[in-house]
Amino acid sequence: MEINDLTPAETRVWRAFATGSHVDFRASDDEDPADGGAWGAERTVRACMLRSLLLDGPRQEGRVAALSLAGARVTGRLDMQYATVDHPVRLRHCHFDEVPRFYAARLRELNVSESVLPGLIAHAVRVDGVLRLTRARFGGMVRLAGAEVTGSLYLESTRIDVPDAEGPVLQLNQAVLGADLWAPGLRARGEVRINGARVAGTVNLTDAVLDRPGGTAVQAETLAAEADVVMRHADVRGRLELRGARISGRLDLSHARLANPDGTALRASSCVIGELWLRQGPAVEGAINLRRAQVDVLFLEPEVVPHWVQLNDLTYTSLVPHEPAGRRLPMLEKGDSYLPFIYEQLTAAYRRIGDDDAARLVQLAKQRRHRRTLPWYGRLWGHLQDVTVGYGFRPLRAGGWLLSLLAVGSVAYALHHPPPLKPAESPDFDPVFYTLDLLLPVISFGQENAFAPQGGYQTLSYVLIITGWILATTVITGLTRTVSRQ
Repeated sequence: MEINDLTPAETRVWRAFATGSHVDFRASDDEDPADGGAWGAERTVRACMLRSLLLDGPRQEGRVAALSLAGARVTGRLDMQYATVDHPVRLRHCHFDEVPRFYAARLRELNVSESVLPGLIAHAVRVDGVLRLTRARFGGMVRLAGAEVTGSLYLESTRIDVPDAEGPVLQLNQAVLGADLWAPGLRARGEVRINGARVAGTVNLTDAVLDRPGGTAVQAETLAAEADVVMRHADVRGRLELRGARISGRLDLSHARLANPDGTALRASSCVIGELWLRQGPAVEGAINLRRAQVDVLFLEPEVVPHWVQLNDLTYTSLVPHEPAGRRLPMLEKGDSYLPFIYEQLTAAYRRIGDDDAARLVQLAKQRRHRRTLPWYGRLWGHLQDVTVGYGFRPLRAGGWLLSLLAVGSVAYALHHPPPLKPAESPDFDPVFYTLDLLLPVISFGQENAFAPQGGYQTLSYVLIITGWILATTVITGLTRTVSRQ
């Protein structure tokens, strides 16, 4: 393209390129590029001119050429597919009539911050620096699948509004970022896809609003983040899908709102996470799926847990904050079936911090939950163990029953001595030891075989004998269970 073919506005941009000078067509700093469709020829540049400039523009010795443009209307399609551009490309506060194409291009820097675009096609783009889309507004899909950025990708307060899109509105699947995915305040109406992406730094989605009700708002299966994934105060309307993700630092969902009432709100199954924080936010609307996940620190407040959770084979080293067992147990009851492993995990977490009382309560709850899966005779025997000795976790309860029965028997037989079987050979009657003889199935004080109660007192003796056997059996069963666990 010859300079004689350029408009005055394009000539200004062409000449500034050689020295890397900045060209700003804006009349004021608060202009809205959304109104750029009405801008006149004095601030309009053709996309074909920008392509020629980037591929074969003028150079000035001793200066770094760069395209630095603000407040322009770009007409036509900026098609840079497969191009190699050795100069920074900064098109800020601009209005694009058509979707730019950077498919498989190689760039030093791309910056379209604060611009308004109908979309962006940049699959497999390679940026040897940073890619800035800060506060840009997109009316169509942003396609960065397979992108490779040696620095950070900036999406602060970026807006992507494509509610009826057939596919994800932001594609970052298989992208490789050498630093951060920095997107606090991102607003996306439609699916955000980050499947298989690798981020050497932090994924920051603080204050983001990710809106796809009834569908998947964030698809981040097998995401690999070397630092943190931060979603503080985020508002996710739809499923947050993290199956198979690897997050070395923390997945921080503090103060976040997760809402997918008719399905799964958070799926982090088969993940490996350093720390998972679900705290100081409203209760999750929808299910949580943490099956087969491995978490070092699970920071989970009971108030955040929804009515349905899946914890099959979830492993964690520590559970914070420290809460009484009574506040943690409802979480284990919200699944669809009896899962012994989840009770053992919670028990181990309490034992690691020395709270043996809470650990015993969890084990007792486990036995009660298991009882509901048994046939009627198993449930009956379980109820007997529970009432008498609390499945061995409350052995003092058996002592209370024995003392109560001992008192009843001693008073009854003290008021009415049973007649001796052999008066000449019988020892002196002692109501306390006679009752103990009936209650204790192993120990004998010589009283039971020497006297024969009659009528109702004989019935009382049968009751004491049967109750003693039941108490002894349940105590032995409970102690055996306790010893076997230890």
